[in-house]
Amino acid sequence: MVEGTIFMLALGAVCGIVLGAASRIFYVWEDPRIAQVESCFAGANCGGCGYAGCSAAAVAVVAGKAQPSVCIVGGPESAQSAAEVMGMEVGLAEPLKSYNTCTGGYRAENKYLYAGVKSCRAQAAIFGGQRDCSVGCLGFGDCVRACQFDALKMGPLGYPVVDKEKCVGCGVCEQICPKSVMEVRTPSQRILHFNQRDDRLAPCRQTCPAEIDIPKYITQIREGDYSGAVDTIRERNPLLLACGRVCPHPCEVNCRRGIEDDPVSINQLKRFAADFEMNSGKRLSVPMAPPTDKRVAVVGGGPAGLTCAFFLRRLGHEVTIFEAMPKLGGMLRYGIPEYRLPKKVLDWEIEGILDLGIESKTDMKFGKDFDLNTLDSEGFDAVFMGIGAWKDSSLRVEGEQLQGCYTGIDFLSRLAEGEAIPIGRSAVIIGGGNTAIDCTRNLIRLGVKEVNLVYRRTRKEMPANPVEIEAAEHEGVKFQFLAAPVRVVGDDAGVTTHLEYLKMELGEPDASGRRRPVPIEGSESLIETDMVITAIGQSPDISFVESMQQQLAELKTTRWNTFDVDPATLQSTIPYLFAAGDAATGPSLVVDAIGGGRRAARSIHQFVMDQPVVADPLELQKDLISETLFDQVEGIVKSQRAPMPELPVAERIQSFVEADQVLSEQAALGESNRCLHCCLTCYDPDKASGDIGVIKDVSREPEVA
Repeated sequence: MVEGTIFMLALGAVCGIVLGAASRIFYVWEDPRIAQVESCFAGANCGGCGYAGCSAAAVAVVAGKAQPSVCIVGGPESAQSAAEVMGMEVGLAEPLKSYNTCTGGYRAENKYLYAGVKSCRAQAAIFGGQRDCSVGCLGFGDCVRACQFDALKMGPLGYPVVDKEKCVGCGVCEQICPKSVMEVRTPSQRILHFNQRDDRLAPCRQTCPAEIDIPKYITQIREGDYSGAVDTIRERNPLLLACGRVCPHPCEVNCRRGIEDDPVSINQLKRFAADFEMNSGKRLSVPMAPPTDKRVAVVGGGPAGLTCAFFLRRLGHEVTIFEAMPKLGGMLRYGIPEYRLPKKVLDWEIEGILDLGIESKTDMKFGKDFDLNTLDSEGFDAVFMGIGAWKDSSLRVEGEQLQGCYTGIDFLSRLAEGEAIPIGRSAVIIGGGNTAIDCTRNLIRLGVKEVNLVYRRTRKEMPANPVEIEAAEHEGVKFQFLAAPVRVVGDDAGVTTHLEYLKMELGEPDASGRRRPVPIEGSESLIETDMVITAIGQSPDISFVESMQQQLAELKTTRWNTFDVDPATLQSTIPYLFAAGDAATGPSLVVDAIGGGRRAARSIHQFVMDQPVVADPLELQKDLISETLFDQVEGIVKSQRAPMPELPVAERIQSFVEADQVLSEQAALGESNRCLHCCLTCYDPDKASGDIGVIKDVSREPEVA
């Protein structure tokens, strides 16, 4: 017994000596600041910081691998306390928020009847879930149960709804969702994301060049959340006031509602939301990323340049816009008439963009007042070219130089600048696009008694917006189809008196798919006129390329005088130079320029942040997702599309007052209820009855801008 006790004491002593020695040999010093920093954090161990718990995050802060603001749950107080421990300034970081990208999975057809455990993950294990939609919400609320901050609830329609005020962006909902319906993103990450084939995209959203989440903002209007609708639109399009007035709404072409009756008035609803913000008297806040200290020069203050500048600024970069004209706006200001887009509306919208901290320099023409060397010497890291297409195409016929002859863009821009242009009793406009139509309607308002539009094809082939064509017709414009100008005739004083044209007939289709007009021999005819305006197309003015050969030796252009850019990234053959809008595509829609401006901003961001300038390989570009295209939509009770409110013809042609008006609140709520709330394969027939139900406070209608 005694021997055993002695043995145990001896063994203990030996072990103590060994452990003591080992502790000295293997001792690892731990910075006491780790524990101090950890004590500043919320202790949730949620992983929202990107590290495996609060302890790991504290280690990263002390090691200089993370900012004191890394704890997204703790908020500013936590960040300040951690910064004081480290003797640092509080680092800036964008907030992470959770987003539900599906609001319609419950409406999809069932492949089979599921009767198992009420868990999304359990259901998804069986052939991907019971829903016919392969990517939609399964509706059992695994994400709701996993949320530690009470930021998720199952909404009344059976899908999770995020409380943005409570959400800390921890990412647990994203991790647990088997369908990746829940996403945790910063505002910058959402800006940089373009539509992908595995996104939950209704046909309208696929068709929108700006990739706006159309079903979402229409749902927000339906629910009376007009501010939310503005935020949703502005996440993709900063020119919602302008676009709501001039966009020809290609998104409506594939609207499923149109299969059974009339497409939803998507663009009118966009304008309603935009006008609501303007008439409210205050601007909604726009989130921005922390400063990057990178500088980008935007050459051209039109829709592409303004959009690119807007998103670059939101991504944290310093931006300066250089504009050749006296004011920003490009074709929005100098090409679109006052009666379609009032200048006070455009000014308000541009002011909101500049208020983000964007510098602008007007009356600065590239190649004359500054060049690439200038921008390089001023420390710009990249350059965006959005110079538009201001060079009018010529008819190349005899008499174009006579007094009374103009080109379309020149005429519209001079009118926009307030120049008093001499007019006569009659005018002829040559062309079939939107510029030609804008010229005709301007002349009507200027008091020209007889306005004729001459077009070499038929009305069916006119590329102008059909709504604008019809409006011109109602206002008294006369159309001469299948007529090709031969020469402009003048008197001895060099003043225009007539336009001579040949009658045409349609032959075989040309490269555009339209039937080619063929002259009819001996069919020459004359139209008496005091003015001839040629509006047959435009192209970018890139004359500076020849005068700057040394600087721009690497720059490639196309035979259409556009910049030769990668169609996916919009990067030119000069790595730091990017282009979008009409300068890259040729004359196109405002909404196309807006989409290009955001795309260019993404590529420029990659370039200045030393990332590979590449497009997402999964990106949806032009092709529609075949499974989203329906032949019929069941359960629809037909209802009338909300008509665009407009001034009577007799009233509107007397001045340049805005002709098209905004929907009333009651009409907007009714029209929003016509939306089928579509996603990939599902829609909600219950929302398509035409019964707008209970309308929230329709006593107050937005003031007309």
